[in-house]
Amino acid sequence: QVQLVESGGGLVQAGGSLRLSCAASRSIFSFNAMGWYRQGPGKLRELVADIRSGGNTYYADSVKGRFTISRDNAKNTVYLQMNSLKPEDTAVYYCKAVVATSTLGVNGYWGQGTQVTVSS
Repeated sequence: QVQLVESGGGLVQAGGSLRLSCAASRSIFSFNAMGWYRQGPGKLRELVADIRSGGNTYYADSVKGRFTISRDNAKNTVYLQMNSLKPEDTAVYYCKAVVATSTLGVNGYWGQGTQVTVSS
């Protein structure tokens, strides 16, 4: 089992920045991947960015060049630095960890979400 706790959301004006944090309850060193998803009002949940165990990253086209995902294995934490925020970035942001073990197979774990609101 893995517990994830997000923080760092809030209200910001367009063009501003926020940094989201996702703290895991145990070491993330061996996690297959950690990612940030978001769900805007009336929209489906979508992948924003993820980072694999080898360090490779993925970004949705809508956030490329503005968002940066990073991980600090020593702190068991993944970050999402969000710059040049737009009103369309308004959503609840969720952290997800993908963990594979020989006994449990592949499992995904979600945090509770943190609200990001960007005003125009």
